[in-house]
Amino acid sequence: MFGKKKESRIELTKLSSLIAENMEVSGDVQFLDGLRVDGHIKGNVLTKAGTKSLLVLSDQGSITGNVSAYDAVVNGTIVGDLEVEHFLELQASARVTGNIVYHQLRMDCGATVEGKLTRRGEFEDSGNVVELSSAVQ
Repeated sequence: MFGKKKESRIELTKLSSLIAENMEVSGDVQFLDGLRVDGHIKGNVLTKAGTKSLLVLSDQGSITGNVSAYDAVVNGTIVGDLEVEHFLELQASARVTGNIVYHQLRMDCGATVEGKLTRRGEFEDSGNVVELSSAVQ
């Protein structure tokens, strides 16, 4: 009668690159496998097309620019648009100011988004978009 709900999982567990807490990068960053950001990036953060990348943004980290990744775990601040091909987790301290495109989303209590959420896949073609300011009434 009750089916088991398929649980979403991030497919890549290896983080091969780190932008440490005491670092600030100005300019675009392109990565292949995994990138953990504890510092600050002023520029776009992009995965190489066709890779199953993982971006982890800690609660101390920030990105000012557009972001794209296959999977992403966000607990810091992003000012810019965020596009995640597979699975996006917005943890409690996540702050995103920009539009988000995702396939699967987990959003913890406390995370904030100022922008539109658009689900990839089945709703992508129909143009269904949730505007957070009008969704809660």
